[in-house]
Amino acid sequence: MRAIAKLTEQLHLQPRNWLITGVAGFIGSNLLETLLKLDQRVCGLDNLATGHRQNLDEVCQLVSASQWQRFEFIEGSITDPAVCARACKSADVVLHQAALGSVPYSIEHPDETYAANVTGFSNILTAARDAKAKRVVYASSSAVYGDDPTLPKVESKIGKPLSPYAATKRTNEVIAADFANQHGTESIGLRYFNVFGPRQDPNGAYAAVIPKWIDALLRREVVHINGDGETSRDFCHVDNVVQANLLAATTENPQAVNQVYNIALGQRTTLNELFAHLQSSLRRRNPALPETKPIHGPERAGDIRHSLADISKARQLLGFSPTVNVADGLERAMDWYCASAKS
Repeated sequence: MRAIAKLTEQLHLQPRNWLITGVAGFIGSNLLETLLKLDQRVCGLDNLATGHRQNLDEVCQLVSASQWQRFEFIEGSITDPAVCARACKSADVVLHQAALGSVPYSIEHPDETYAANVTGFSNILTAARDAKAKRVVYASSSAVYGDDPTLPKVESKIGKPLSPYAATKRTNEVIAADFANQHGTESIGLRYFNVFGPRQDPNGAYAAVIPKWIDALLRREVVHINGDGETSRDFCHVDNVVQANLLAATTENPQAVNQVYNIALGQRTTLNELFAHLQSSLRRRNPALPETKPIHGPERAGDIRHSLADISKARQLLGFSPTVNVADGLERAMDWYCASAKS
């Protein structure tokens, strides 16, 4: 908590120019909201392929008019080097969130995934280097651990990628290390573990499991669980992820730079436990909702069985300290999920 308070004070005293790629997406829009509330100047880049203008409109309603005026939005793709150069032009720090983030989608559309996640990332690094941005903080993924069975996951031990998406995120880490060696471009990679919270998209074929299940339960539809439901994940509320990004962007610890970190809660929840918690929370709000049982189907291709993060490295070098656990995070986000499902 001390590190967070110090960070907030630092940003108020020394405003920066920030670039957020994927700004209209789930994590990107939460980063935007936080930075604008801290009176920072933000440029946001998004091609709106998976992001939504509605997310930006929601942020606009949550900040003051003067804070919103500090935001510039560029609609464009990270696969276009000229667009990346324009977006990075004045950036002190780049928070790179833009990606095609679905494992199943990457299996069906590997070329598109590699173009966005690998070529796009290289374009951003090049533009940041040319603009002399101080640092790039980029979204990696727990998917890089692949078939390695070790629990909890530690940054130094990874396995074979199980999907094109996982391969792209591992490639990003290699590219970032090379840029640091060749060009001195500072970067920090954050391996996200199953992030949830406001502005997750419940729609589409590859919706994140929490908003998708809430939407189904509210509509009195059957929830489908891949496998027996004992698959487990380290679910992490988006506020913890925002904290990690800002700590990574502002750290002055030289040992913390050009590293990758697990960003998670450090606790494991099974899909069966998650379903029970969601149904209980919704029925407390609306007792008329029926109590149902999920239908179990086949495992999803490219998925790992269990995921649990060791976050000691991020604690030690970045001062990362998750402040929102799964139960509190779900309660905090439930009203938003319910309102979003009905809209």
